[in-house]
Parts: sequence; structure tokens; C-alpha cells
Amino acid sequence: MSEPFSVRVTVRGYETDVQGHLNQAVYLNYAEHARWELFHKAGITQSALAARGVGPVVLETTIRYKRELLAGEEVDVTCAFSWNTGKTFRVEQVITKADGTVSAEITGVAGALDLKQRKLLPNPRDVFRELAEDPGLFGL
Repeated sequence: MSEPFSVRVTVRGYETDVQGHLNQAVYLNYAEHARWELFHKAGITQSALAARGVGPVVLETTIRYKRELLAGEEVDVTCAFSWNTGKTFRVEQVITKADGTVSAEITGVAGALDLKQRKLLPNPRDVFRELAEDPGLFGL
């Protein structure tokens, strides 16, 4: 597994629900934001992926909610890739409050989609190695 990449996010008031805590769907937005920040840090842009004819796809996501988040709180969202030998890989993410309290754990199964054939590529690691300026950020 790669070393976790991390990005800081501040919970915005409009992201909270009637109970005053972060809406459950926004956790997925934070996770997606961290993944794209990792892609950018590694040197992979959406335009480079499109030019190569591939796109990352999420196939499954599990969220374990641990502690609520309130408007104004700062959190760190980590992202680490774990590679299998086949078409899919795992993305492990943790959302942690500034005081170290884990708010949520997000586990995903993903792949790289051939945008013309609409099928998963047999070895997504090859695409990440090819396109990344720093493949080490993906644990490659």
C-alpha cells in the first residue's frame, strides 16, 4: 500500500444537515477531492487521462462513520492505494479531525476504464505508471 496522501478540508455550513453535522453524501465528495488532489500532485490531469482514453472508476464504496463533523471543523482526508494483480485496486481513505479523532473510514474498489470499449483495463497499474510524474504517490 502507498503512504497516505493527505489534504485538509474545512467543513462548510451548507454541507451540514438538519442535525447540524456533515451530510453523509459529502463524505464521498471529500474522498473524491482527496483522490483528485493526489492525481494532480502525481502529475496526472483529467485531460491526460482523456487523451489516453482512460478514466478512473469507482466500483464499490464503504463508509464507516465514527464521529460527527460540524461546520467550521478542519479535517485531513487521506488517500492510499493498494494494488491487486487484476483489473481492480483498493483505495483506503480516512477523514480525521484536527485533534486526531477519526470521523470516517472510506474503503473503495476502483479500476481504470477504457473509454472507447467501456471495459476495465486488465492492469490499471500500467496506466498510472505511464501517466504519473511521481508514481510513488500511488505506491508504484
